[in-house]
Amino acid sequence: MSQLSESCCTVKETVQEKYDAIARGRRDSCYCLVEPGDYQDKTGYQADADLGLGCGTPVDHADLQPGEIVLDLGSGAGLDAMIAAPLVGSRGKIVGVDLTPSMVARAKKNASVAGVDNAVFLEGDIEQLPIEDSSVDVVISNCTINLVPNKARAYAEIARVLRPGGRFTISDVVTVGSPDPELLHRAEEAAGCVAGAEEMESYMQLIAAAGLNELEVVQFRSLEVISEQDGIASITVRGRRP
Repeated sequence: MSQLSESCCTVKETVQEKYDAIARGRRDSCYCLVEPGDYQDKTGYQADADLGLGCGTPVDHADLQPGEIVLDLGSGAGLDAMIAAPLVGSRGKIVGVDLTPSMVARAKKNASVAGVDNAVFLEGDIEQLPIEDSSVDVVISNCTINLVPNKARAYAEIARVLRPGGRFTISDVVTVGSPDPELLHRAEEAAGCVAGAEEMESYMQLIAAAGLNELEVVQFRSLEVISEQDGIASITVRGRRP
């Protein structure tokens, strides 16, 4: 195994351990990247699915339509899937994919309790999705790609599974400018999702390199995890497969 492969495996193992603990209700206090009230008033909201792990509200900007097939990457306990489900209706379908088995189990339980029968949840790696080529209309994701070691591969997979003309809306954490490494380290300790953040311009370039276009940042918010000089932001970006 190459050094890069070993590093990627280590990152995934760390992420899986951390989110397994969160899924089982064991977590330290964590900085919340979503403003209070961003989710609670939405149709489909379920408190048990809200673990406070998002950094945006991608469904708000996805323009979901009845009958569409939606893929939710890093679906966690199923919060975004629950909110998307009534928008696509009984003719549509939500497919959630998460790396952590305990998160998948929790999402399935939440969907069952809520009576959401148009959502399924699968265990899978975003760098190698268990999804057929050109099979989904929309990809959404909320604060997950930043945790993926090979982000270029993740976006290549998004391009692969989208149908021609399909679209994506993804909320994520990026860095802006040249933030102080010490501040980033302290922010990572507080928020737990900063270490893998890409510089914003580079992030947009790797999306384009995957063959996705019509890129648009529809939401931008500077995050002050430690101080206003953190150099960290949450963005929601959308685009399309040609």
